[in-house]
Amino acid sequence: MLQEAQSVVSQISGADIATAAKYIAAGICMGIGAIGPAIGEGNVAAHALDGMARQPEMEGALLRTMVLGQAITESTGIYSLLIAIVLLFVI
Repeated sequence: MLQEAQSVVSQISGADIATAAKYIAAGICMGIGAIGPAIGEGNVAAHALDGMARQPEMEGALLRTMVLGQAITESTGIYSLLIAIVLLFVI
């Protein structure tokens, strides 16, 4: 059993470790990078719906503002995706 473990360890190269680290880093980048936009978009939608419930006549303006806020908030998630793609395919 010990000899098998030693042979597996001796077969692992530095390139294998770098590849594994690259995949782990891309996963962490997307995981952490998606938390902020998800929370932000939820808050934007909740407050927009709250405003629409309080003042139904302002629904159009609130909806436009909410969609703009959603787009701006989602941009950070897209930046995280781009960084993860760079980690996977460039580095």
